[in-house]
Amino acid sequence: MPTEMGESMRITVLGAGSWGTTVASVLTRRDHESLIWARNPATAEEIDVKHRNERYLAGFPLPKRLRATADLAEAAAHAELLVVGVPTGAFRETLEQVKPDLHPWIPVVSLSKGLERDSLLRMTEVIKEVLPGHPAAALTGPNLAKEIMAGMAAATVIATEDLTVATEIQRVFRRGLLRVYTNHDVIGCEVGGALKNVVAIATGIAQGLGVGDNTRAGVISRGLAELTTLAVAMGGEPSTLAGLAGMGDLVATCISPHSRNRHVGEQLGRGRSLDDILAEMGQVAEGVKTVHAAVQLADQHGLPMPITRTIHRVVTGEITAERAYAGLLRTHPAGHESEPG
Repeated sequence: MPTEMGESMRITVLGAGSWGTTVASVLTRRDHESLIWARNPATAEEIDVKHRNERYLAGFPLPKRLRATADLAEAAAHAELLVVGVPTGAFRETLEQVKPDLHPWIPVVSLSKGLERDSLLRMTEVIKEVLPGHPAAALTGPNLAKEIMAGMAAATVIATEDLTVATEIQRVFRRGLLRVYTNHDVIGCEVGGALKNVVAIATGIAQGLGVGDNTRAGVISRGLAELTTLAVAMGGEPSTLAGLAGMGDLVATCISPHSRNRHVGEQLGRGRSLDDILAEMGQVAEGVKTVHAAVQLADQHGLPMPITRTIHRVVTGEITAERAYAGLLRTHPAGHESEPG
């Protein structure tokens, strides 16, 4: 193991989706010995041999030094730092599978933005539960994969309670126009990253319905108030949600045409069924799953969270997207802006 984590080291990225592949590419260009694990052997071969991942990053060449494998044991044994970018629904199972081959005490960084549906745990909590003794961190912020692959400037946050560990991981990821900040408020960072996907679905519905920029701006700003309220109720700090992991990630996800969750909302707003949308995408939109856990957390903490609850009703098929936006015309007076609702 290197004396300092910022030196060249062996890093494994689990998950060859758009963001996992992008992070692996950044780390490889940072001169680390990066290995990416793909569940699909054909994807691993494409990355390893053709230096491409056309399904998720069409048109973007990958570093020739980036290696790929479909062997999870090989991927785990390689790692001096483990980065996990699989969907939240597969997060726990993947960690359990790598556990026997993982070196002790190495840090584990989550790229996955969401909540575990049954346990309602954040991803760093899942890491601590499955891999006790491994420092757990989350990488989050307004990080649209294709823009980073195109070399555009971006900022991200590495969140972990131990700022010494955060600083070491910061050195690993820092490269070129990717500016990496540290944050000790893991709760705030992870809740912001998870709930912004739900608000992005709401904003996308507004786009699909053509209800106007004023409405979309209202949904984004009230959505920010909503996810801040939940984060604080769970122990997070309000200032975190005004930063990259909150407002920054929310704005990027709500306005970008590259956002999967915004796309889902937009298609719902155009009257399409959720099943058809997801089948056509062939990719995970985390907000669709996160909204179920978010409603349960709202119930636990006694929070109204009207946007989250409305999107839950749309996703479960209880109401249409058009009816959801009719709810914005409620006749009872709005309260103080600092209050939820």
